[in-house]
Parts: sequence; C-alpha cells; structure tokens
Amino acid sequence: MPEAPLSSRSLSSRWSMAAALVVLAGALTWWFWPASDGPAEGAAARGGSGSLTSPPGGRPGGGFRGMGMGGAVPVRLAEVERSAFALERRALGTVQALSSVSVRPQVEGELLEVLFEEGAEVKAGQLLARIDPRSYAAALAQAEGNLQERRAELRNAELDLRRYEGLYAEDSIARQTLDSQQARVEQLRGSLRSLQAQVDEARLRLEFTELRAPLAGRLGLRQIDAGNLVSAGESSTLVTITQTRPISVNFTLPEAELAAVLARYRSGQPLTVQAWDRNERTPLAEGVLASIDNQIDTRTGTVRLKARFANDDERLFPNQFVNVRLRVDTLEQVLLVPSAAVQFGNAGTFVYVVDAENQVSLRPVQVAVAEGERSVIASGLEAGERVVIEGTDRLREGSRVEVVEGAFKPAAAAAAPAPGSGSGEGAASGRAAGKAVPRRKPE
Repeated sequence: MPEAPLSSRSLSSRWSMAAALVVLAGALTWWFWPASDGPAEGAAARGGSGSLTSPPGGRPGGGFRGMGMGGAVPVRLAEVERSAFALERRALGTVQALSSVSVRPQVEGELLEVLFEEGAEVKAGQLLARIDPRSYAAALAQAEGNLQERRAELRNAELDLRRYEGLYAEDSIARQTLDSQQARVEQLRGSLRSLQAQVDEARLRLEFTELRAPLAGRLGLRQIDAGNLVSAGESSTLVTITQTRPISVNFTLPEAELAAVLARYRSGQPLTVQAWDRNERTPLAEGVLASIDNQIDTRTGTVRLKARFANDDERLFPNQFVNVRLRVDTLEQVLLVPSAAVQFGNAGTFVYVVDAENQVSLRPVQVAVAEGERSVIASGLEAGERVVIEGTDRLREGSRVEVVEGAFKPAAAAAAPAPGSGSGEGAASGRAAGKAVPRRKPE
C-alpha cells in the first residue's frame, strides 16, 4: 500500500517537467521566428521581391524578433556626387619590349673577356666582349700583302702599255703586241679589285672579334663565360638586350567594342591607355594607343591593339601581365554613386536614400553606365543626397538607420569597412553591418 502514493508523485513530476519543456520550446520558437508584417509577408509568398516599396526577400524590417525590431539599422552611406566619368574598355595585356636582340658571335674563337655587368643599361655601339683576334689579324695582313703585290704588278703593266703605245705609233711593234699588253693591264685591275675585297672581308672579320651592342637597352643574364670557344650560330648567344624605353603593351578587345575605339582613333584624337598591376589596385604607367591590327581573329572574335608607354621609371617589364584600361570617352558633370548602392528588383533598379533625419526611402533610378565600382545615374537622384551602400538587407520604406563610422566617403572611391565602435547592442550591430553585402540580381 505505501508504494501507490510514491508512483503517483513520480508520474506527476514527469508531466510537469514535460510541460515546462514544451513551454520553453514555444518561447524559443516565438523569439527566433522571422518577423512579418502581414501584407508584405503575403507578397513575399506570392513571388519574391514584390515591389520597390518592399525589399526583396519578403522580410520588411528584416532580422528576427529581439534583434532590434523597430530600432535603427546600422548602415554605411555614400554621397551622390557630380563629376566627370571616364568611359573605359578593360582588358588583359602583355608588356612587350619595343626591340629585343640576341648578341651572338659572328666569328669563331676563344672568348677572351666579357666587359659588361648583367642587368646593366648599355648604349648602342658599346663594347660588350672580345674574341681572340690574332688569327684574324694575321689573315688581314696576308690579304693586304697580296693586294700590295698586285698593285705593283699593275703599275708595271701600265708603264709597259704606255711604251707599247709609243712604239706602235712609230710602227715599231705589231698591233697584237699592244692588244695583249692592254688585256694584261685589265686583268691585273680586276685581280686588284678581288684582292681589295679580300682585304675588306678580313678587316670585317677582325672587327667581329669585338662584340658591340647593336641598340640601346637593358642587358639580360650572361650565358657564356670568358674562356669558352664560341662560333657563329644560334647556339652561341652571349646575352640579350631589350629596349624598354619606350615600351609597348599588347592587348585584345571584343569586336563589339571596336566601333567606338575606331571612331576616336581615326579622327586623330589620342586615346589614353593606363596599365594597372595584376590586382588592379595600383596604376603603373600611362600611355597612348599606338596601333590597331588590320583584321579580327575569327577564332576568338577579338582584335589586337598595341599601346606605347614612355616607361621612364621602368615600372613596366617585358612579358609582364597587366590590366589595361583604354579610355574611349569622358562624360562631364554626371551623377555618380558606388555600384554597391544600386539594387535590383522585379520593378527595376532602385537605391535606398537616407534623409536628414536618418530615415530611408526607396528611390527608383535609371542607370546610364555601370563600370567597375561606380555607376552613372541618368535620373532619380540629386547631387548631395546620401545612399546606402552596406546594410541594405534589413531596410524597408521608412526604416530608421544608424550611420556607422566612416560612412561619408565619396562615390569615387569605396571606403574600407570601419572597425566597430561604441558598446553593447549598438557596437554589435555596427560590426554586423561592416560585412560587405552582395547586390541582388534580377529574378
């Protein structure tokens, strides 16, 4: 009999614990369940973005219960500015030396000395190395001796010819003797010219024992050391010279973009070309478009172009990969905003505009041109207005916002996220808003 009351009390405790768990689960579900405002929630269920007055995603006001519902949303802003905007065509390019020469020996012999420093800049005609000249000097001396001997023979034959002409005038010798002497003189004159050519060739081969720079430029690494036996041929490259001032950059553009470039190029107006580093963060040099290829590559649908740069500081290096920006035109005094401020919905493009009281309104806009980090606004905004560039996922019409530190940056350059400031809930919200928010794509 005493066991019955004990079992009853145990069962009652279990039911009480289960009820408490159910209540706790319900409270947590209500706390973290996404907030909704009735009509907007129905619009989201019917098809996604709804209209410009309801942000895409079906959660106006954004967030969960307990995450500042109805409070200020931390955002970062940029000011609409009126400025010039450069219409550019961007491409990948390769830096190419204006001229590149391989210095090779033209005669055979021992490389006696190398007279240059690797990587140094040289002038045209500067002496780079010497090959043993002794055999070529001897050959030149021999050729000059043969030439001198033949000249003496020619002078003697010419004297005999003049004597024969006098004797023939006195009718003392036959005509045949005079003709033979004239032929002898002509033969010696021809032989003299041949020997003169041999002397010139021997002198040229002697000059080839001195290797000189054929053009001004920068030297590469030495490929043959002194003491080696070298000979004429492609396998005996001593060093290479590249002309880097000026220098060129080769790049390609799609044929669809060729018309605008050709119109400016054929009018004689210089087209500015900028070369940027691989990460497209630092400009390296500025030059002009030098030439355009005469045909389109049918395999790729692109045309090749070449730009020329002075490269006085030699920041461009042969075979370097660069990002090319070809400026086709410049739009003067247009409205500019960061491209991150432009949002996309079913009804078109819009931005979030913040007024003086830090309240948000959705503003439909027309984008004329969007290139890189900036967009040109044709209508819908005025200069000086503030637009949201980060934190748009929790905004709706009439939302109040809190401008985080570093918000007032010009549209020309996107500001880096500022570290969170303050304390408590506001600081936590600021750190959450510091993350970049991707732009919405049209559905």
